[in-house]
Amino acid sequence: MRRRVVHQAERLGAPPHRIAQLRRSLSFDGLTIGFARRFATYKRANLLMQDVDALAALVNDPKTPIQLVFAGKSHPHDKPGKEMLQQIIRLSMDPRFIGKLVFLEDYDIRVGRHLVQGVDLWVSNPRRPLEACGTSGQKVVLNGGLNLSVLDGWWAEAFDGLNGFAIGMGEQHSIPEVQDARDGVSLMEALRSTVIPLYYARDRDGLPRQWIGRMKRAIRTLGWRFSADRMVIDYVRHTYRAAAGGTSSDFSGL
Repeated sequence: MRRRVVHQAERLGAPPHRIAQLRRSLSFDGLTIGFARRFATYKRANLLMQDVDALAALVNDPKTPIQLVFAGKSHPHDKPGKEMLQQIIRLSMDPRFIGKLVFLEDYDIRVGRHLVQGVDLWVSNPRRPLEACGTSGQKVVLNGGLNLSVLDGWWAEAFDGLNGFAIGMGEQHSIPEVQDARDGVSLMEALRSTVIPLYYARDRDGLPRQWIGRMKRAIRTLGWRFSADRMVIDYVRHTYRAAAGGTSSDFSGL
C-alpha cells in the first residue's frame, strides 16, 4: 500500500514533503479497516464521513488509532458514484488524514487479494435492502479478517453475534437520507463501543484474545458455508442433476 500511494503521489506531482509523509503511511500496529468494491452510491463508501471531526478523532487517537484503506471504481457514467470517490480522495489529502486514510487506484483482483489478506476489519454498509450478496466480505473470512456490516445480503444470514460485528439491527427507513444518517451513527457507535476496544484489549503477551476468538469463530462458522465449493455442490444437487434427468425446463415442481 505504501508503494502504491507513493507512486500515485509522484505521478500527480505531489510536493516532496507530502511524498515523505506517504512513505510512512499506515502503522503496522493500528487497527486497519478496508473498504474495496464498486463505487455504486447505494454501497455508501462515504458513510463514515458523515461526521469528519469524529472520524478524525478516531484516526488520531494516540492509544487506539484506526486507519482506513479504500479502493474501487465507479461506472464512467455514474456521476454520483464518481463524486463519492472524489470525496474520499480529497479527504485522504486532508492534513488530519494523510497517511492514515489512503485510496488505492486501479482496483483489480491483485489489489483485492492483498487487501483481504492484510486488513483487520472489512466494512460493508450498503443501504438496505439493496445488497444482493456481498461477496467481498466473504473473501475476508478465510484470511482471518472480521466483518462489520449492515444486516443485508449475506451478512443478514451469516452474522451470529460473535463472528463479526453488525451495523444496526436491520432497521430501514422509507426516506433514504434518514436511513443513511441513522446507519452512520450506528457505524460510529459500533467502532467506538465494540470494535476498537476489542481490538486493543491485549493480554500480557500482547495478544487480543477476544478478537482472535472472533476470528476463529468466523472461520469455523462461515468458511464452509460461503465458498465456491459449497456453491457448486448446491448447483449440482439442486439444479444440474435435476435438469439432467428432466424432460423439460420447467422447475416449478422442484
